[in-house]
Amino acid sequence: MPAVSTPHGRGTADPGGISGTDGTFRILHVSTGNVCRSPLTERLTRHALAERLGDGRSGGIVVESAGTWGHEGAPMEEHAAEVLLELGADPEGFRGRELLDEHVIRADLVLTATRDHRAQVVSMGHSAGLRTFTLKEFTRLVKAIDAATLPDAGSAQGVVERANALVQAAAALRGWLLAPSPEADEIYDPYGAPIPYFRSVGEEINKALEPVVTALTGVPARMHPHM
Repeated sequence: MPAVSTPHGRGTADPGGISGTDGTFRILHVSTGNVCRSPLTERLTRHALAERLGDGRSGGIVVESAGTWGHEGAPMEEHAAEVLLELGADPEGFRGRELLDEHVIRADLVLTATRDHRAQVVSMGHSAGLRTFTLKEFTRLVKAIDAATLPDAGSAQGVVERANALVQAAAALRGWLLAPSPEADEIYDPYGAPIPYFRSVGEEINKALEPVVTALTGVPARMHPHM
């Protein structure tokens, strides 16, 4: 599959509707209970963005999470918090949220743990279909996009413009670049499993996030012992 180019800027097909009007780009991670997979993905994304952009900056990107059966106000699962610390990210202050319409409306990109979560988000409406992917699906699509055609990410506004262009390009590719199997787009729930399984899920999420954060920021990852 050849690399796909995308026009600079948001263009006329802004999949986020009203999103981005405050100068930010919002990523919403969705799982079931919002105590394991989506907290891991939220905090690993924040950590990776700050690491690439330096000085704890997010480049105008706001990263949040929620659950389709979210445990409102619940702390992160202990094993998930432990894995985050092992991967260098910060689990502090997390509280679970139930997925609400307003979360989907405000999100410029929704990344879900499974295809079922994706279907649930899309079924909520709000023109969510063009900006909702499973995490692994989005990773696969991003890898096929020619990063040189994306807007420059040299400023916070540049990062936001680049992120919006990336989502549009991925949405355009979706029907052409299919998964080798349905299971390839799934991140399975570690809830109730021992810590080694949580570690494998954490590494799985980290691996999927790496090309996404690279594409968002234009900055490649520095190598770490756990990578």
